[in-house]
This record gives sequence, structure tokens and C-alpha cells, in this order.
Amino acid sequence: MSADTSNSVASQGRSPGDPVPGDLAMTRTLWPLLLASAVGLLPFSVFSTYLVPIADETGRDVATVGGLRGLGGVAALAVGMALAPLIDRVPRARAAAAGLGLLGVAAALGASGGFLLVATFCLLTGAATAVLNPALAAAAADRFGDGRAAGRAATLVSATTSMTAMLAAPLIALPAMLWGWQGDLVAVAGLSVLLAGALLVRGRTDGSVGSTAGAEERRPGYFASFRMLAAVPGAVPLLLVSVLRTSVFMGYLAYLAAYYDDRFDLHPEVFSLVWTLSGASFFVSNLLTGRVTNAEHSRVATERLLAVGVAVALVSAVGFWFTHWLPLALVLTSLHAAAHAVVAACAVSLLVRRCGPLRGTALSLNSAGQSLGVFAGAALGGAGLAVAGYPGIAVAFGALLAVALGAAWLVLRHGHGEDDHESEDEA
Repeated sequence: MSADTSNSVASQGRSPGDPVPGDLAMTRTLWPLLLASAVGLLPFSVFSTYLVPIADETGRDVATVGGLRGLGGVAALAVGMALAPLIDRVPRARAAAAGLGLLGVAAALGASGGFLLVATFCLLTGAATAVLNPALAAAAADRFGDGRAAGRAATLVSATTSMTAMLAAPLIALPAMLWGWQGDLVAVAGLSVLLAGALLVRGRTDGSVGSTAGAEERRPGYFASFRMLAAVPGAVPLLLVSVLRTSVFMGYLAYLAAYYDDRFDLHPEVFSLVWTLSGASFFVSNLLTGRVTNAEHSRVATERLLAVGVAVALVSAVGFWFTHWLPLALVLTSLHAAAHAVVAACAVSLLVRRCGPLRGTALSLNSAGQSLGVFAGAALGGAGLAVAGYPGIAVAFGALLAVALGAAWLVLRHGHGEDDHESEDEA
């Protein structure tokens, strides 16, 4: 273990061999961060849910307004890449509060309903989440040092996000019955500002939540951070796995409704149950994977589980598009979502546990790569569909996951790293 990593652990009063706290204990400690991660998902959920009335309010067609969502992805990619090393150079609480503040401004502008302001809302929301998401995950991990507890804390943040995605429709639709979609965005703006203040106060009173891992240590330069991260065993293949699996999953989701409608004649009202099945499968799998892989005496090697998850995603991604029996399609839908959740949780756990003082940089690049994956997956899936129909989608996504499986094997080759160090420390 590096000196920086050891000092980072010591600064939190924990060592890699300490027992991993239970989920409830972690939740009591991390609740402001978990709540902030949930709020961060709401603006674009409102935008997607109420796209038609938002388009009517702006006086533009649905396709034009819907395309503005892409501005958020471009902003998230650009900001995430540009600011990645800086996430490790400022206190986490300040970075998260800045992201929440920008999110609040974005939501307030979006509530106006003007076309240019809605476009600005999309840009600012993408930029805000590019800062907010990695800062929250890194802050949660910092609170529990550098061992398995840190990985579990970070995966709790991602599990909360996936739970929010699953419950977003009722969370948004029920209040909107009272005050409309504009009221939803105003509420998000208010929550964002309140949480930003809470994180700043908590950061001053509890240094572990607001600190930067290894803040007292020598801070590398901007470009040196990228070079140091590239030198971490398995870090680059891990980021590649994350980008590729996001591309496949988001591309798959982009065409899921059309597939069920075309092949099984499922209308939107019925298809919403399929969407719930997929979301629930992802959430449960993500939550359990984070718990199992970061358990104190886990018998499951995180690197092996990562590779298994990619392999299952590959089989289910290809097989799904050739299915003509609805029960099997539903099983594959659930299995595919669960496999992606396994890969996502393993990737976050390994990045947190391996990258130590560079975890903020790694998580920021991971988030930016996922933004890239959203565009790449939809575009590649669309190209496959145009060329060869559903078999074309299967080939396109299968090829991406085959490359991801190769990257997962590289991660497995470097798997002697952090778990062995933990065993040595315990000894």
C-alpha cells in the first residue's frame, strides 16, 4: 500500500482491516450525501417525464426539445473530463455543494419554460451532475478510509441513485398533480440549495465528510493526476469496462420500448411494468453486489464477479433481441439489468479501493465516460437497427461487450492488488 493511501486511511481513523459497518449505520452517517445523490437525478427525470408539456410551453416540437437533453450529456462529458483532477484538490463538501448550487440555478431557469432557458437548464444540469456525482461518491468513500468499507459507502451512493431512478415517476408525478412540472423544478431548486448549505455546514463540523483524501499530502499537478491514475493497476481497463457497459445498457434502454411494442404489442401503459422490472432488478442487484463484494470476510473476488457480470450481460444482450416468447424476454430483461448493476457496483468498488487519493479523479472520469456511453450506445444501436434490424443491434452490443470482457480480463490479471494488501494489513 502506498504511503499516501496509508495516510489517507489514518486520517479517517480507520484501517483497511476494520470491520465494515452495516448498511443502516452507513446510511445514518451518509444520509445528506445519499439524499443529495437522489436530488441530483430529479431534474432530468422531470424533463423526460414531462417532455410533451415542456415542448408545448416552449412552443417547439417534441423532437427539438427532446434533443436538448443531449446538451446535458455533452456538458457532463466536457466538465467531467476537464475537472477530474480538481475533484481531488478541493474539499469534497465544497465540490458537492457547488454542484448542488448549480443544479438549483438550472432547475429554477428550467421552470420558466422558455426555449433558451430550457436549453440552458439542460446544459447546466449536465455540468452540475458531472461535479456532484463523483464528489458525493468520493466523499462517502472518504468517510470510511480506503478499504472495503470505503467501496461499500461509494456503492451505497450509486444504489440510492438507481433507487431514485426506479421511483422517479411517482415521486415526480404525484406532486406535479398539485403544482405542475414547473413546481417540481422549483422544489428541486429549493432542495438543492438547502442541501448545499447542509453539506457545507457538515463539512466544517465533520472533517471526514468534507475532506479530500490525502489533502495534507503532496498534491500532484493537473496532468500528473492523469498519469498517476493511468499507472494504477487495472484502472484504465476498469474505466473502459464502465464506458462500454454504459453504452450497451443505455443503448438497449433506448430501443426497449420499441422492441416490446413491435414484437409483443405492449402499449406504453403495460410497458411501464417492464420498465419497473428492469429498474427494480438493477437496484436490487446493485445494492446486493456492493454489500457482498465489500463484506469484511467476502469470499467473492470483486474482479472475478466483474468478469462474470460482463459475461452474463453479453449473453443476455445478444439473446434478448432474438427472443419471440414474452416470458423469456422478461427474464432476459431482468437478467440483463442485474448483470449491468453487478458490473457497475464492482467497477465503483474497485476504483475506490485501488485509487486511494486519486479516487475523485477516477470517479469523475468514470462519470464522464458514462456520459459518453449514453450517446455512443444510442447511436451504435440505431446504426445496427438501420442496417440489420434487431439482429444488427445484437451484433453491435455484443461486440462492445466482447471488448468489455477483454478489459475485465485485464482487470482480473491485476487483481492481486488491494485484497492482498488488506490481508497483509490484517495479518
